[in-house]
Amino acid sequence: NVDRNILRIATYEIIYMPSIPHSVSINEAVELAKLFGSSTSGKFVNGILGSMVKKLHRTTNEVKER
Repeated sequence: NVDRNILRIATYEIIYMPSIPHSVSINEAVELAKLFGSSTSGKFVNGILGSMVKKLHRTTNEVKER
């Protein structure tokens, strides 16, 4: 549950708060996951958010090319 809530907050930041760099949102989420989650939460959150940002960038670039 903790991991999912951290992912929700970071996803909101990434999508709706463009003034915050994606790397900062991811790093803060990973640090929260390490602090409040299990021993593997940091890696899990980092992987999910990293994949999401890559897909977001790919989609954004595809839309710009049209």
